[in-house]
Amino acid sequence: MEKPFAITLNPGSSLANHTGSWRTERPVYVDRLPPCNQQCPAGEDIQGWLFHAESGDYETAWRHLTRDNPFPAIMGRVCYHTCEGACNRGKIDSPVGINSVERFLGDEALKQGWTFAPVSVNSGKRVLVVGAGPSGMSAAYHLRRLGHHVTVQDAGPFLGGMMRFGIPKYRLPRDVLEAEMQRIVALGVEVKLNSRVDNILESMKTGKFDAAFLAVGAHIGKRAYIPAGDTARIVDAISVLRSMEGEEKPMLGRRVIVYGGGNTAIDVARTAKRMGADPIIVYRRNREKAPAHDFEIEEALQEGVMVKWLSTIKQAGESSITIEKMVLDDKGFPQPTGEFETMEADSVVLALGQDVDLGLLDGVPGLEVADGVVKVAPNMMTGHPGIFAGGDMVPAERNVTVAIGHGKKAARHIDAWLRSATHEAPKKHEVATFERLNTWYYSDAPKTVQPMLDIIRRQSTFDEVQGGLDETNALFEARRCLSCGNCFECDNCYGVCPDNAVIKLGAGKRFEFNYDYCKGCGICAAECPCGAIVMEPEKL
Repeated sequence: MEKPFAITLNPGSSLANHTGSWRTERPVYVDRLPPCNQQCPAGEDIQGWLFHAESGDYETAWRHLTRDNPFPAIMGRVCYHTCEGACNRGKIDSPVGINSVERFLGDEALKQGWTFAPVSVNSGKRVLVVGAGPSGMSAAYHLRRLGHHVTVQDAGPFLGGMMRFGIPKYRLPRDVLEAEMQRIVALGVEVKLNSRVDNILESMKTGKFDAAFLAVGAHIGKRAYIPAGDTARIVDAISVLRSMEGEEKPMLGRRVIVYGGGNTAIDVARTAKRMGADPIIVYRRNREKAPAHDFEIEEALQEGVMVKWLSTIKQAGESSITIEKMVLDDKGFPQPTGEFETMEADSVVLALGQDVDLGLLDGVPGLEVADGVVKVAPNMMTGHPGIFAGGDMVPAERNVTVAIGHGKKAARHIDAWLRSATHEAPKKHEVATFERLNTWYYSDAPKTVQPMLDIIRRQSTFDEVQGGLDETNALFEARRCLSCGNCFECDNCYGVCPDNAVIKLGAGKRFEFNYDYCKGCGICAAECPCGAIVMEPEKL
């Protein structure tokens, strides 16, 4: 029997079913900027690669990550992961272990032999990169992927720059460093080691380069005036760490005094401890004022490194030093007390900061140098057309992550400059704040703690101190991500809508609203876990 005409019509064609005219507000799907992404100096899409990692698709996650940063195994070990300090999950229990998952992906790539896709385009342009450290090799990677011929020149015998000569092996194993460097070389990047650039203009002319990126690391240790006898052994920390890469290790003796309170002071003291010395750090302020990261100080103390806080070296002799005790004034500055102490010392290691050798810039017109660094425009170009700079050479915080970000940023601007264009960075979305989340929907999931090497082996070997995650807990850690500000297709809006106004577009395509049926109640926005729906005033 044929159905009556009235009930064979599509219900959606009935004007009586259209409730949208009741609205004063309408829901709109939005994308917001996750705070982790905003915080990352290397410009990684952290939430993007975590999304793939939490589904177990590690290779896609690695490829997504390396669009911005080619060094996940390195960064998973040496990055200070400020992204975790910005993570909204930290307001619920503890931040997502972003750094540990990044390391897992980097190590998995090395284990599985994943390589970068070959470059098929050729721009015909030649770029010289001076310095094979994090900034230089990051720039080389991105420039090569953009189709340019890239030559990297470095005065040292190995790739890695300050990552190799400033970070000890117990933090960054050299096989990991070398493997991630060689993956970039395999893209077709030409590398010339033991090849110092003394004059940048001359090198560019000789090599017929169209542009240059300067990324020389801060290899020169700063000195301080310390009255000392002829027999006193005073060396700088960078020289000590650099010599650890050679066959002849530094002869520091048993009683080693390290002068300084930064991460380099901690690194050289922990290195001396592993060589059988009894290192003591002397620093003129207290622990709270020390520039070294607190977890590095704590690890050094665990390993038996001694610290003399509120102390400064006044004089160094053949086998002893004299220190003066200090006090902090009401502004936090150390002031002398007139109280002195003598300590036995076979050597004094100065860890008071580093400078960059800017000799290659002599005679370059238009360049402006101030306070030991080169001034650059927002596009990373110096005052001389075609010469760009980044990393330790420019005014910025000096760490590996910042340097990698400089390399990527410079590469994009160099590419645009070579094409007589201007690179415009995409406009960023509004930041996804914690207040916009509906955390009721997220289950409790405590952060996975990475394993640590036992204290005895840490004191006597250069074995890696920090362990990594395995596949099981890396997957768990990735799934702790809240996907702040971006729809992850949880179906919550689809399930709570009383008007069936939410349309599923299919896996990976998210949703859309049928405003003919939506009455603007706002339940979807209120119940969205990640804050990806906003209520906007209805357009009249």
